Amino acid sequence: MNILLGAFIDYLANVKELSRNTLDSYKRDISQYISFLDERNIDDIRYTNKTTIITYLLYMQKNGKATSTISRNLASIRSFYQFLVNEKYIDRDPTINLESPKSEKKLPSVLTLNEVELLLTQPNEGNEKGIRDKAMLELLYATGIRVSELVSLNYCDLNLDMGYIKCKNSGTKERIIPIGSMARKAVERFIKECRFSLVRDESEQALFVNYHGTRLTRQGFWKIIKMYTQKAKIGKKITPHTLRHSFATHLLQNGADLRSVQEMLGHSDISTTQIYTQITKNKIKEVYNKTHPRA
Repeated sequence: MNILLGAFIDYLANVKELSRNTLDSYKRDISQYISFLDERNIDDIRYTNKTTIITYLLYMQKNGKATSTISRNLASIRSFYQFLVNEKYIDRDPTINLESPKSEKKLPSVLTLNEVELLLTQPNEGNEKGIRDKAMLELLYATGIRVSELVSLNYCDLNLDMGYIKCKNSGTKERIIPIGSMARKAVERFIKECRFSLVRDESEQALFVNYHGTRLTRQGFWKIIKMYTQKAKIGKKITPHTLRHSFATHLLQNGADLRSVQEMLGHSDISTTQIYTQITKNKIKEVYNKTHPRA
């Protein structure tokens, strides 16, 4: 079955052109499913059926896996079987009409405007590291891009004269995102004062680099934001994605239309963006309850 998994991953990489992180996720999910089958002496994918898959989902649930994790695994397994049917490895798809477990959508944690301001003022702009970190934080909040997209930015993706960045999502779709004056100023200062002294190889394309002069990693940025969170003493758990959530919520609170926010975030489905409208509604209700004399 590992040969089939290899063929599936090759298809996702070469035909679907999925990102390395997405490929790794699919490979991990299907490998775990195959291990489950091996433990039950099922060595041929043709001997599996809907009951087999349901048993696996219940097995994951029994082992304390989150509903979201189980749903993602089922989505991976469904894609795997669809591939096998299309490539004539099997005759039927046992995942047809198999529903994903319903999960309660948790509203993402967001920062208030004051908390964002507090976080963005933490970098010490008296040195190169602080100037770089300030530019990254400002750009992240100004555009709502993912951390993976932030560290993947190349110098040529930036257009300061026109005030926008070119950003690619996990696939190959490119989107143009405007950047505000504060982020523009911070990034411009970083480029003029720091980037070219940090880059050791002139062929390096990355916009943001580490002290080795090479592209900053997601793990490296995680450490950076964790440090500034502790320094700011904000009483919330802040992850790199928190600024993305805050970006979307603050835009909607200030009158932005949902379609524009969807476009900037790079969501393929507007229902994904709609979760931020719930945060906005909750905020309005909170303000009403606190301020209306008959609330």
